[in-house]
Amino acid sequence: MQKVLKRSEVSPENCWNLNDMFADQQAWDQTYDEVKSMLPEAEQLQGKLNTAEAVKSAFELEDRVSLQVERLYVYAHMRQDEDTANPTYQALTQKAKKISVDASQALSFITPEILGLSDEKLDELLNAAELESYRFTLQEMKREKAHVLTQAEEALLAQVGNLSQAPQTIFGMLNNADLKFPNIIDENGNEVELTHGRYIQFLESPHREVRERAFKAVYSTYARQKNTIAATLSANVNKNIFYSTVRKYPSVLEMSLYGDNIPKDVYTNLINTIHEGLPIMHRYMALRKKLLGVDELHMYDLFAPLVEEFKMDITYEEAKAIVAEGLKPLGDDYLTSLNKGYNEGWIDVYENEGKRTGAYSWGAYGTHPYVLLNHKDNLNSMFTLAHEMGHALHSYYSDNALSYRDAQYTIFLAEVASTTNEALLMDYLLKKSTDPKEKMYLLTYYADQFRTTVFRQTMFAEFEMLVHARAEAGESLTPQELSKIYYDLNVKYHGEGMTVDQDIEMEWARIPHFYNSFYVYKYATGFSAATSFSKQILEEGQPAVDRYLGFLKSGGSDYSINILTKAGVDMSTPEPIREAMSVFEKLVSEMEQLAK
Repeated sequence: MQKVLKRSEVSPENCWNLNDMFADQQAWDQTYDEVKSMLPEAEQLQGKLNTAEAVKSAFELEDRVSLQVERLYVYAHMRQDEDTANPTYQALTQKAKKISVDASQALSFITPEILGLSDEKLDELLNAAELESYRFTLQEMKREKAHVLTQAEEALLAQVGNLSQAPQTIFGMLNNADLKFPNIIDENGNEVELTHGRYIQFLESPHREVRERAFKAVYSTYARQKNTIAATLSANVNKNIFYSTVRKYPSVLEMSLYGDNIPKDVYTNLINTIHEGLPIMHRYMALRKKLLGVDELHMYDLFAPLVEEFKMDITYEEAKAIVAEGLKPLGDDYLTSLNKGYNEGWIDVYENEGKRTGAYSWGAYGTHPYVLLNHKDNLNSMFTLAHEMGHALHSYYSDNALSYRDAQYTIFLAEVASTTNEALLMDYLLKKSTDPKEKMYLLTYYADQFRTTVFRQTMFAEFEMLVHARAEAGESLTPQELSKIYYDLNVKYHGEGMTVDQDIEMEWARIPHFYNSFYVYKYATGFSAATSFSKQILEEGQPAVDRYLGFLKSGGSDYSINILTKAGVDMSTPEPIREAMSVFEKLVSEMEQLAK
């Protein structure tokens, strides 16, 4: 087994080059001092934001401070991520956090002060020539104004803020700290403790009795806590209803979508169109049953391997080349930028002692993006490279095309570029694969992404919608009601051919996302939009590529839904989800052919 290297032993060409952000510690300290000296300027502006000139000065100061704070913060964090045990960078991260809080406090008067102006005054500012580059910001503020209360009421709500975190905090403590699962017998006859982390590993076991034992043990543990967890979830729903009522929104769903200015139709369309696609999901379940060779397909069979683990050894150098081949349909400009990322110190490649786990793309406006990987020579790591470079190039194009303020894209858009890269890479691998075993392995990998990211997340989204609607109608959320709603949805989504074990009715009790309400639908819409983009790019060629590059260059310069529509993906219609369903159907058909 290879020894994990110390950070100092890793070869520089496999490390990112953070000197592109700050040449050395002295440069970081100098920027830190500059930010500190800028903060008192905010006091000079306070109470004076009633002319276009003053508002412009405030926005310019906000941009200057925020941009430098972002650079300080990102650099310190990324240095710490190289080696989390390094005390120098732990201290630097704390220092960056502190200046970030100080900056937020110093600038916190800007939005409330502008929102305190009359509608006439706001319209005047919106039409002022000198505020042209801040028009979208002011438009957003005006849109928000309808839901902002008086100063005294806002102060009161701010004090309630801590209380409102209680349901999520209590659930987190119960779920992560207090809940203990029993020991179970693994495939080797050993008694092992069941934990959150090991649960998925057990569900992926080729030994069916191990999967069943883990499944039953997890849900019987949650069932014993059902009254407490129903109370925390119900409290969270009631908290949401309190805020939506006080802030004058028609419903919690509409309040949750308001921030990104997403029409309610986007949410309901997703659910309705996925209902249309359920027969394909049911076909996939029937195929799963056939491939596993079982009389009944149970809920604990959903993560079981369908084909023998196909060994795909892919070195980092090979992964880079294959990803570049897979992304060729995006054209020369995109590939040039991709190679820039490969060769100019954007990527931190391998694991080292103390390095943060997982993968991400991050950076600060004004310097190129960065990507953290912990590369292993396998298929998953190659897809991770494609995914993170999708994020990185989205930021790269947006940052180069737009001002600091307009370049930041929303969470609603964040997963689209990364998933488009994965879809194009998958298409390339499937087209070039000649080994039926390899092909089946790839098809299974992709089909399961549809199952978990589109169908499962939409089922979660539907559960949230039904539960909130029930509470808003004044009905109570007992554990029995929650379990019944959840169980019925599982039957609907998995179909008649599936044996939907009664135990699954408790799954709602272990989903932390339900405390971040109406968020999970973004996984399904992002995946659908990406699938639609990749399909258009592969079928139409250059016109679709041009629209897609336009999307990458749009950042957050308009509402998310408008940015996607301009690029040819209108999420307010069922079309992109139907396109995703047609790709899924093609996968299932290919798998059915190979399984004959």
